[in-house]
Amino acid sequence: MFGRLVISDLRRWAESPTRKPLVLRGARQVGKSTLVKEFGKEFDVFISLNLERQEHRDFFLYDIDDVVQLIFMKANKPIDKNKRTLLFIDEIQNSPQAVALLRYFYEDYPWLYVIAAGSLLVTLLDQHVSFPVGRVQYMHLSPCSFGDFLGAMNQTMLVHNVENLSVSEAMHSMTMDMFSKFALVGGMPEAVALYAENKDIVAVSEAYANLLRSYSEDVERYARNDTMKNVIRLILKNGWTHSTEQITLGNFAESGYKAREVGEALRALERTYILELVYPVTSGILPVLQDHARKPKIFWHDVGIINFSAKIQKEVMASRNIMDTWRGKLAEQMVAQELLSGSMNAEAHRDFWVRNTKSATSELDFVYIYEGRVIPVEVKAGHNSHLKSLQIFMEGTDHDFAVRVWNNPMQLDEVITKGGKKFRLLSLPFYYVHLLDSVLDKFLNH
Repeated sequence: MFGRLVISDLRRWAESPTRKPLVLRGARQVGKSTLVKEFGKEFDVFISLNLERQEHRDFFLYDIDDVVQLIFMKANKPIDKNKRTLLFIDEIQNSPQAVALLRYFYEDYPWLYVIAAGSLLVTLLDQHVSFPVGRVQYMHLSPCSFGDFLGAMNQTMLVHNVENLSVSEAMHSMTMDMFSKFALVGGMPEAVALYAENKDIVAVSEAYANLLRSYSEDVERYARNDTMKNVIRLILKNGWTHSTEQITLGNFAESGYKAREVGEALRALERTYILELVYPVTSGILPVLQDHARKPKIFWHDVGIINFSAKIQKEVMASRNIMDTWRGKLAEQMVAQELLSGSMNAEAHRDFWVRNTKSATSELDFVYIYEGRVIPVEVKAGHNSHLKSLQIFMEGTDHDFAVRVWNNPMQLDEVITKGGKKFRLLSLPFYYVHLLDSVLDKFLNH
């Protein structure tokens, strides 16, 4: 298996003097366990438990001192505070007792590094079990970023140039060609590994078929009643084709279900991190609040599953321009996905903007909060003068910087709105989107 660039977030957690037990969230099979096991190689001692196993769950039936003794005895490791030790508790949703004991790891064993994870942590919420408030911290793992994909494909030099924002014009076409492959395969680690090994999209398709079956089987665990089960299964079957669209909850995908039924099912899936309902914001100045009276957009967690489920793999393979593929929806989905993949910030989410007037049709694909500024991010080709919604947004915000994502090399221009406001427009190639914080830091803070 290949490495993940976000392992640097785990290193920062481990080095923090205020470190608490870490709860790692994310959708099924995004690589949580693999990432932690790779991270465990950096410790003197690494102990891994899987609470799907009864013998491991039984450790947590006692008080914290006995729990620690049992865990180290089972691992055949001496308890040594001078050795850097990582304890990984996987599938923790199977033991509410283990969840409750996390606070005591924090209070009584601060020298022990503890990470917990699970593919269905949502089931704890349904059991009214919560993690100890103030005694744990959270991170979220998304599917692989483009940088991870390049690493899996053994493109070491290209990884270096992308991560250092130093892709030359001569390297641009090659980098975009790799990004097009990434847009086909997606970011689920198993699919990426299979494609890196075989360069065969058929093998990738089988991986996604298995993943979809597992999502469907999970429904039994977190749907509250038969109606919710049926609605969730319908969404998992037909909802992928609605990626990036503003949706109407009532009769979603021509299902006949009521808005309340669809909303409950979508929110249940949202808690498993395989999709996000994104409501628009109407302000270009902080604070920005999502307007839940308007229609939300739906973004799925991975474009590879979308391509497979929506049966557009051949279209993606044949396309020479991401912007034109699937009526532009592929490009927007890719940007949405990459905006989250570059970090493990548990609070990160997507926002898009609409003009707050009754007759308005102006809309921006995304806005991104960076150091007190609401940065517009538009996914669009063409001349700067055609970016009408972007110009309208810039006239109402309190800064002078905007981002446009496109297929061409990086370019910085000065634009003047119809109202006379000057602003800087950074046109950013797709392969830098997962590094947006680094990009903004370079152009806004230097």
